[in-house]
Amino acid sequence: MVDADVLVVGAGAIGGITAALMQGEVRRVMVLDADEEHVAALRDPGLRLERLGEASRVKLDAYADADDLPARADFALVTLKAAYLEPALAPLRDRADTFVSLGNGLVQDRVADLVGAERLLIGTVEWGATNLGPGHLAKTTEAPFVIGEPDGSQSERVRRLAEVLGTVTDVHVSGNISGQVWSKLLINSTWSGLGAASGLLYGEIAEHRVGRRVALAIWREGFAVGRAQGLELHEQVGVRAEDMASDDEATADRAVETMMAKLAATKASMLQDLERGVPCEVDVINGAVVERGREHGVPTPLNAKLVELVHGYESGEGEPSPEALELLGAALADRDHG
Repeated sequence: MVDADVLVVGAGAIGGITAALMQGEVRRVMVLDADEEHVAALRDPGLRLERLGEASRVKLDAYADADDLPARADFALVTLKAAYLEPALAPLRDRADTFVSLGNGLVQDRVADLVGAERLLIGTVEWGATNLGPGHLAKTTEAPFVIGEPDGSQSERVRRLAEVLGTVTDVHVSGNISGQVWSKLLINSTWSGLGAASGLLYGEIAEHRVGRRVALAIWREGFAVGRAQGLELHEQVGVRAEDMASDDEATADRAVETMMAKLAATKASMLQDLERGVPCEVDVINGAVVERGREHGVPTPLNAKLVELVHGYESGEGEPSPEALELLGAALADRDHG
């Protein structure tokens, strides 16, 4: 058993499953989530967990109010959506030694502002999961966590965190976590962004007659922005970032097929948010590509169009549909012929 007390902040698809798989493997696992119905279900009868077709039930020490937490944590794993970070973390500054940003997009700066940069570790979650309702989560793909110090150094706290997260799945320690985060952002901005726009699974987008072409174009925008920042980009799910960005059609197609062998069944977390009627993270995912692109003089019209579409859905202007892929395909044609 790993000698650590862990607080999981946010018991959605990633957080809830992480807590459940740690249970019994780490000295203490606590869960904090604002959804009282979900918290009650996690406590009794326990989380209904589907893991690649296998079902189980796991009771968790879950709380809806930070004041009720029974102990200080060695690590607080922050898996919340960006919109919920401030209200959740404000009362937790003194409730954990180290905070680990595990959210999608460029959220680590926001976490650092709330808890102190010196107490921050950064991670990415490469595996996929789906929220099926209160007390019911599914793990849909297998892949590692990637973690590291913001400055790329090795440390004892990273080693301990790797032990903690190793009870859930494989863990890779990176000396270039900023490049790793941007590499993961390429996946989210491309596939999660298009999933939110189209209502399709990742694999369905890749098989769509327009979807694959649009996906590769969106990836190329984000890749160009990453390179403009001087980041060293990393392989994701067996695919080199430059292969997805390749102008050679055969190389790019092989990269998509390799990626979909692991990610095809993934349902975009932003799509899940839209379906539940809660704010999604398009501003820290596709919006981050647009913002950094603007800073470095790199045009990102397709990412900007995705942000516009998703915000439109949030405002009641339409809903996710494969027709969005046609709209983006038209925007791509306009860009290429403009």
